[in-house]
Amino acid sequence: VQLVESGGGSVQSGGSLRLSCAASGYTYSNYCMGWFRQAPGKDRESIETINRYGGTGYADSVKGRFTISRDNAKNMLYLQMNSLKPEDTAMYYCARGRGAYCVQGFGDWGQGTQVTVSS
Repeated sequence: VQLVESGGGSVQSGGSLRLSCAASGYTYSNYCMGWFRQAPGKDRESIETINRYGGTGYADSVKGRFTISRDNAKNMLYLQMNSLKPEDTAMYYCARGRGAYCVQGFGDWGQGTQVTVSS
């Protein structure tokens, strides 16, 4: 299993970024996928998940601003981030679930991509 994130960078408050995650080494469409983030000194936080059937879940902190999507034909996961805030600054990780549904937990992780939002 390989997960490679891209699309991070530095942006001003109110700006947008789109993160991508390229998945390989398994049957991508069969699994839940998720985006997590971790800021310095804080625990890793689940922010958006999407199961095999397209059902999504999200953290209250990103509600209405972030949108997860997947392209099963391309083995890609995306995170569209709008109205970014300085508190969104973190390393963002793509993760594969342990099964079709995200309640089964996550077991494989990418290397992360840094997002920095300045005020």
